[in-house]
Formats: sequence, structure tokens, C-alpha cells
Amino acid sequence: MGLIKAFFGAAGGVLADEWREYFYSESLDSDVLVTKGKKRTSKRSSNTKGSDNIISNGSIIAVNEGQCMIIVDQGKVAEFCAEPGEFLYDTSTEPSLFYGGLGKGLVDTFKNIGKRFTFGGQPPKDQRVYYFNTKEIVGNKYGTANPVPFRVVDKNIGLDIDIAIRCHGEYSYKITNPLLFYTNVSGNVENSYFRSEIDSQLRTELMTALQPAFARISEMGIRYSALPGHTQEMADALNQILSKKWGELRGIEIASFGVSSVKAPEEDEEMIKNLQKAAAFRDPTMAAANLTGAQADAMRAAAANEGGAMMGFMGLGMAQSAGGANTSQLFAMGEKAKQEAAPVADTTVNTWDCSCGKKGNIGKFCPECGGKAPEGIVGWKCECGVINKGKFCSECGKKKPDGIPKYKCDKCGWEPEDPSKPPKFCPECGDVFDEKDKI
Repeated sequence: MGLIKAFFGAAGGVLADEWREYFYSESLDSDVLVTKGKKRTSKRSSNTKGSDNIISNGSIIAVNEGQCMIIVDQGKVAEFCAEPGEFLYDTSTEPSLFYGGLGKGLVDTFKNIGKRFTFGGQPPKDQRVYYFNTKEIVGNKYGTANPVPFRVVDKNIGLDIDIAIRCHGEYSYKITNPLLFYTNVSGNVENSYFRSEIDSQLRTELMTALQPAFARISEMGIRYSALPGHTQEMADALNQILSKKWGELRGIEIASFGVSSVKAPEEDEEMIKNLQKAAAFRDPTMAAANLTGAQADAMRAAAANEGGAMMGFMGLGMAQSAGGANTSQLFAMGEKAKQEAAPVADTTVNTWDCSCGKKGNIGKFCPECGGKAPEGIVGWKCECGVINKGKFCSECGKKKPDGIPKYKCDKCGWEPEDPSKPPKFCPECGDVFDEKDKI
């Protein structure tokens, strides 16, 4: 009786699984990362007794926008589809009379009945459809329970210190590699895999990665107070740090990173302000302006002195005498520093040495033998850095500095360096130099 029951069970099960199935997934909300595909059935459907984890050959799987589908056959990923539309599964190991031809379908069906008979009438296989949510998973909150070190670098004033900051906000992530996520995270879930099952782990790893990410941001010269305006740089830095844990292990990447607020301790903020203020006064002009303002305030206070304006101004004079440098000296120091820092015009002439032995040539041709100058050598160098040939700079329009000879070649207009010793040949055009070239 057991063999007969097994035979009829195998035959009935095979015939029930002969129908082609239509798999679909309802809209995946932000809480669901992975869900198992469902077979579409209704009251009018004849495919109501088929096995749950069997996909007949020729079945159709619908894939929507923001979804990715994989087919797992015997625990191994057999198919993958990330394009929205209709996917036809025509390589299934479960035959169907309604796909691939009736003759072949009959032969495969009887073979399948015999195979199931040896397993007591049950199908010796497991086939599943899983849908992955590839949309951006938003609304993941984070916050630093303890202060996080942040390096403050200001090259303008030579500042390089570490402070502690607190920040909070939200971030979002996406599943970019569903195969890795299935293999290493969700596995063959019975129904659905929810974000709540992994969010705590992701948040902990994100907070651990914040410190090196802040280090990379500070190296870019971004101040902690400007972090809300550089969220994309933060997301890139976090992805770079978390690439192995999230990207290579789980197939997840941070899509966006938002900073709601950043706060440093008041003592750290006050220290930075004082250092920046002190560094600004290294400029004598800035120091003079600040001293002038202080003296003006002091004069107003002296004029309002209840003990008499004269006593107030006497005290002001004593303070000025004891204060070291006065404003006029500071302004003079600042002006001198500006003059010393101003670029000095380079009036030197680019010279070249000829193979004939003539040195210090400045034209296109050697005045002794008429040899041609190398490319890029001839001319005078303007203070803007451009080498010129005429009287004015071709870049900024400045005139050739004084001290350059005023004598010209009558053909090309070239001017020799020493009017008392004219060359034999014009270095610009090669014409013979004689008395007629003098102006």
C-alpha cells in the first residue's frame, strides 16, 4: 500500500506542478530588504495544489522598478535579473507539459514521476524566487553619544590642533550587490528580511568609521562648522573606509549622509577664536588698525572720566608710552612688508651662446657669424614672466625696461645692446649692420 500511495502521490504532485507559474512581489516598503516571491493564484486558478518551492519550466517572474530578482535552485543562485519587466525562466529542472513541446514534455514528466516515486512521492528539489529592495533606504538616524576627535587645520595661521565634536543626523544606504547580500546576510529567508535585523550593526560600524572619515575631511581643509555643507565629501569618505565591511562583504553602500548639527565644546571654540585673532595681529597693519580702534575707545572713555578729562588723558598718554610700538610705527612696518613682498620686475634679457664662440647673444641670429638662435631663447623677460621681442609685453602690455639700446636695424627694427659696437649682422633678419642703421 505504501508503494501505491507513493506512486499516486508522485503522479499527482508532478501533474499539479506541470502548470506554469507567475511570480510577483508586492511593493517593497523601506522596512523590507528581501522578500520571497509569491505565486499568483485565484479562485479560478487550477494551479492551487502545486508545491510551494517548485518553479516549472517556462514560468514568468515579474520584476518592478527598484527591485532585483534572483532564483535559487537547490541552494545555489541559478538566475539573476535587475531589469524591470518580465523574466522567462526557461532553464528550470522542473519540466512542464505546457512549455517546450508536448512530446518532450511527456517524456520528462514520466521521468520526473519515477524520480519522485523514489522519494516517497515528494519533489527532491527546492526552488525559490527572492526579490531585493534596491531603492535608497532612508531615515537611518545616528548620533555621537561620546565626543568624536576632529583635527582642525588652518594653514593660513599655522593652526593644527585636535578638538572633540558631537554631531547627529541621518544617512541612507542601498543594496548594490544583491548576490553578496543574499550570500552573506539574508540567506534563504522563509518570508522577508527586514532592515531592523541589520540596522543596529550598520549604525555601530558607521560610528566607528566617523573618526577616520573626519580625519580625511580635515585634511581637505574643511572646518568642523562647515560639515553640513560638505555631506557628499563625508559620504565618499565613509564609503572609502567602509568599502570592505559594507561593499565587499555585504554589497551595501552609503547613498547619502546628512549632518543636522555639529557642536564643539565652548572652551574649544573660544580657544580657536583666540588663536585666530592672535594670528591675525601678526600682520602689522591689522595690529595697527586694532590699536587705533582701542585708542579711540580709550579717548572716549577718558573724555567721560568722572575724575576729570585731563586726568583721563594723562592716563592714556602713560599707557601709550608704556605700550611699545605706536600705530604709526606699525603702519610703517606693514607698508614696508608689502613693498618687500611685492614682485620685482625682471629686466634681464634672455641670452644665448653661439657655436662660433660669441656669448651673450639676445637676437635671433648671431651678430658674428649669422647663426640662428635656439627656439624659445630670444627676447626680454617681463615682470609677468613672458619673454618678448618688441618694445611692449605681449601679455600685460608693459613697456620694455629702460637701459635696453635705442638703435635699430633699418630693415627689421632690431635694437643692438651696445650702440658703440654694432654687430656685423642683424640678429633678427641677418642684414649687414653699417652706419645707416644708427638713429
